[in-house]
Amino acid sequence: MPQDIRFCKAADGVRLAYATSGDGPPLVMAATWLTHLEHQWRSLAWRPWLDAFAEFTVLRHDSRGCGLSDRDTDQLSFENWVSDLACVIEAAGFDHFPMVATCWGGPVAIEYAARYPERVSHLVLYGTYARGRLRIGKPEVTERARLMLELTRFGWGQENNAFMQVWSSTFQPGGSLDYLRSWAEQMRHATAPETAVRLLDIGWRVDVSEAARKLQCPVLVIHPERDCAVPIAEGHLLANLIPDCRFVQLDSQNHMPLLDEPAWAQLIAEIRSFLTTQHESARKRNGLPLDDLTPRERAILEGIANGLDNSEIASALRLSEKTVRNHITRVFDKIQVQHRYQAIVRARDAGLGRRAVAR
Repeated sequence: MPQDIRFCKAADGVRLAYATSGDGPPLVMAATWLTHLEHQWRSLAWRPWLDAFAEFTVLRHDSRGCGLSDRDTDQLSFENWVSDLACVIEAAGFDHFPMVATCWGGPVAIEYAARYPERVSHLVLYGTYARGRLRIGKPEVTERARLMLELTRFGWGQENNAFMQVWSSTFQPGGSLDYLRSWAEQMRHATAPETAVRLLDIGWRVDVSEAARKLQCPVLVIHPERDCAVPIAEGHLLANLIPDCRFVQLDSQNHMPLLDEPAWAQLIAEIRSFLTTQHESARKRNGLPLDDLTPRERAILEGIANGLDNSEIASALRLSEKTVRNHITRVFDKIQVQHRYQAIVRARDAGLGRRAVAR
């Protein structure tokens, strides 16, 4: 399963790296704190996630300041994280898709889904939160967060440093020395110590409670029972904020589950079941009158679902653009939509389109 790494520019000119992998319907994974597209491909913690969703076309990106994206930027903010996510989604040509977000990426995904409800079909939130550590309002939590920031500054990426022991006991207390080394390697590749501290500080000051209340898509919240990185109380709070949210509790102490523990198998099974069920429900609700379309009209709708413009459809079907426009007018009338993006959403929910277009 190869990955295709490409680049695009954010509104302020910052270069962003994004990657697509797999072959199937689109799936967006929100960026987490430590990102490096190439290193995640061999990370003990992250590669299992990529393998688990190989039947999708998975979109990931490196946050600004991290990985293959521009690192020499002072423009770091939560608002930029949300706009950067929107930027890479546009660059990849994804129109309507489910999202999976873990930990630090959860608030970003929540804010994006609240702002673009027509884009996100359903949302999986794993081990994440609505409010960062510095917004919880408990002195002991705030003090531990500040200590973690200092440890991060001085112990970044050092396998034998005390910080890595704290890190491993917080994120993967059940992990072996190999996991510890994999995390240390990813730290060194991902970003510089000062940038890591700034990113953590921003992430721990967010509060997306209002955005969570506005979510319109089906949402699945999954949380490890004895998670030290994000206490399960924050998972409960998040689930309570989201309308009609389903909550699943995993029997695990690891913020990032290990492959050999039952919680990992349960996690992936729950996510796959949720994605499949919601996709099938959307297709049933969609109810496109495909039988009312002529073979030519269906071929044109298939081209629209694949993200082709009128000239590309005309070339593929050996028609004039005027003929394609006339067909599209009739297709839109039959499937009862007014805009092209609505046709794309309905067609893909009905199973048309081979895959999301990755330009």
